[in-house]
Amino acid sequence: MKIVMMAAAAALLAAPAMAQTPAPLQVEIPELPTAVNDPTCGGKVGLAQQAMCVMTTQGAIGGLVDTYSEAFRRQNWLAAGGEDNRVVYVRRRAEGGCDGFQMLAFADESRVPGPAEAAWLAFAALPGDVCATRPAAAATPAPAQ
Repeated sequence: MKIVMMAAAAALLAAPAMAQTPAPLQVEIPELPTAVNDPTCGGKVGLAQQAMCVMTTQGAIGGLVDTYSEAFRRQNWLAAGGEDNRVVYVRRRAEGGCDGFQMLAFADESRVPGPAEAAWLAFAALPGDVCATRPAAAATPAPAQ
């Protein structure tokens, strides 16, 4: 399941922005005092067309990620995978399957890193059912007689 979600997350951010309509986020993202809504996603036009972004500082981003992750956990989202700067969350649907979204942390790579420098979190839905279907169990051969 982790590989499928990672592939879906990579495809979402790598695809041309005009080629797809972003899926609506099915998660409540709390307003926090250390996060400011940024509709430009730090000037990343393609990302801004697919995600909702907040801006903070590099010094505050770790605590912000922890706070958001706890809020998502309370909404029954499970952290199911990710990389150093991305977390993929999934939640089972009552009718079967799963919804998913990702939280991506990034900074302006043209600037020198520092605690007071800007950093962003982007939140984007993963389209479709993100739960991998399990292969059917192999039939057990009848015992030899």
